[in-house]
Amino acid sequence: MMSQAAPLTLYGRAWCHLCDDMRAALEPLLAEFGAQVEVMDVGSDPVLEARYNERVPVLVCDGVELCHYYLDAARVRAALAMRVVTSR
Repeated sequence: MMSQAAPLTLYGRAWCHLCDDMRAALEPLLAEFGAQVEVMDVGSDPVLEARYNERVPVLVCDGVELCHYYLDAARVRAALAMRVVTSR
């Protein structure tokens, strides 16, 4: 049975190579946990742009910022594992 999709959100920009890198690095974790990520372009929302402007990419889970610039795989894995445990 697949786990509930984790509410991961990746804030970034279409032309941002670090955003592309983080998304690629995130793929194995998404597959491992059966999770999905919503990608938000901060350039499309002035509030998001003001909040995350020069810090993208920023990865958030359940409203908690897990990492920015580079994927912190250990922290993301821990957050996803916690969601799997609490959703049972």
